[in-house]
Amino acid sequence: MRILVTGGDGQLGRSLKEATRDSANEYIFTDVDDIDITNPEAVDLGVKCNDFQAIVNCAAFTDVERAEEQEDIATLINATAPAYLAKAAVECGIPLIHISTDYVFGGDCVSTPLTEDSPVSPIGAYGRTKLLGEQAIQASGCRHLIIRTAWLYSEFGHNFLKTMLRLTAEKPSLNVVFDQTGTPTYARDLAETIAGIIDSGQLADHSGIYHYTDEGVCSWFDFARMIADTAGHLSCDIRPCRSSEFPTRATRPSYSVLDKSKIRRDFSLAIPYWVDSLRRCLAAMAANNQ
Repeated sequence: MRILVTGGDGQLGRSLKEATRDSANEYIFTDVDDIDITNPEAVDLGVKCNDFQAIVNCAAFTDVERAEEQEDIATLINATAPAYLAKAAVECGIPLIHISTDYVFGGDCVSTPLTEDSPVSPIGAYGRTKLLGEQAIQASGCRHLIIRTAWLYSEFGHNFLKTMLRLTAEKPSLNVVFDQTGTPTYARDLAETIAGIIDSGQLADHSGIYHYTDEGVCSWFDFARMIADTAGHLSCDIRPCRSSEFPTRATRPSYSVLDKSKIRRDFSLAIPYWVDSLRRCLAAMAANNQ
């Protein structure tokens, strides 16, 4: 198979590139300089003229704070562009894998893992625009896997892991919120799941929304403590605090643990525990002197 990957320069795109190096399928990684997915003519030309058998959309406007001030741009990237990709997928008769987010939830007070059928209730611009993207893909009628994930980190780009590694090495103390709960997800694990679904030929057998994160539950405070402890940054005193102590433009979901029963069942997945994956990521960073 020949697979188009958009958003190839992002952390998930780069993780997918690493995960597919030995694949028998041909993955073509692109970013805005190659195919501007906000331009319908560029999407039509890029997809229809290159004999792709599937599309993986890793592109997204993920700056949650900036989305509050630039919702029009976030909508263009997170909703309009996926609609263009879905239209091209329909016309070419190929499936689309699209990455979405736990931020489509967040408005309801819940304490049990969220399923694919749980009511969506985004509380910010980022979540609203990502939900519009999901809805556009569903309305297009294309065969699709919409994979919602959460708390993504990796060796690449800017993310919570990289920030905590820097701050816990530099600062004697640090306050991190403890009243937001979710699951850290190593982008390489998600990338390997996507590649595994495609390479196994199972992509043709399923369509719909799925949830994928690593296993387990923690707060941002717990995540920060584990990062520091694993990296050996033991001199930094990490203290729990409430979200209200750090006012931001965007409101974050207080609980975004995703139920992964459906993706485990349909694709026979063994999903790693988040602490094990964190150690794997840090080991990869050390091996590459990052």
